[in-house]
Amino acid sequence: MLDLRPEIGWIGLGDQGAPMARAVAEAGYPLHVWARREASLTALAGRPFTAHDTVADLGAVCDIVAVCLGDDVDVHEVATTGGLLASLEPGAVLVNHGTGLPAFAAELSEIASAHRVEVLDAPVSGGHAAADERRLTVTVGGDADVFHYVRPLLRSFATTVAHLGGPGAGRLGRLLDHALLMANQQNLAELFEVAGRLGVDLPALLEVVRAGDGSSVALQSLGRTVTTENAEQLGRRQLVDVDLHRRAVAGLGGDDALTERAIAGAQALPDLVRRLTG
Repeated sequence: MLDLRPEIGWIGLGDQGAPMARAVAEAGYPLHVWARREASLTALAGRPFTAHDTVADLGAVCDIVAVCLGDDVDVHEVATTGGLLASLEPGAVLVNHGTGLPAFAAELSEIASAHRVEVLDAPVSGGHAAADERRLTVTVGGDADVFHYVRPLLRSFATTVAHLGGPGAGRLGRLLDHALLMANQQNLAELFEVAGRLGVDLPALLEVVRAGDGSSVALQSLGRTVTTENAEQLGRRQLVDVDLHRRAVAGLGGDDALTERAIAGAQALPDLVRRLTG
């Protein structure tokens, strides 16, 4: 039977991008890769893929190109100066998995429209472990028909894939989700501070609350994926996310209580973990 699966391009083999690309190759998609450093390609050892010398060479042979880069500046450079958009055939799709401002998603879609290329913003949540286990969450913004075309590809590395609306909606969904996570951390910081003053055994209470009605991902992570060794770094990353959230909702006007609580939760994370793990 003729295999009609699209040719997939991949740019970005970092902490999450590499296991995502491995999942795509293992799912049987023809995978094409460009990397700034040849050493990065070792992350795909044992999987079938074709390496390309330039972004334009990759784009010329791909139906869908996924970009997993650190910030909007890098994505813009690859898409424009790097020649990706110019090399793609009309009707091709650029899937931007990067985290950034929703406004950039709309800007990139507008730039791509001149090349008759479709764009989806599709940031991922879950971290390296979830990427390795193919259980990421992907929130997607862009045209609904394009989303349905790309959805099977996204399901190769994700268990939850949701289309939230037009350009930028995927990024906004991720920012809102992460703001809630950080706000929940502040709830926990306040709860365990009060419990400590009341003389409650905090590690024992942690196990009780984990199993109770007030449990959350923020709570389940404490002492497990969030430890005294990585809490400082995670807190700093969260502050970057919450700043993006603040900028994304700035036009709403009025007090943004969720943003303020999320900032407090990100700042509280290291002390919270130390309090509960000794």
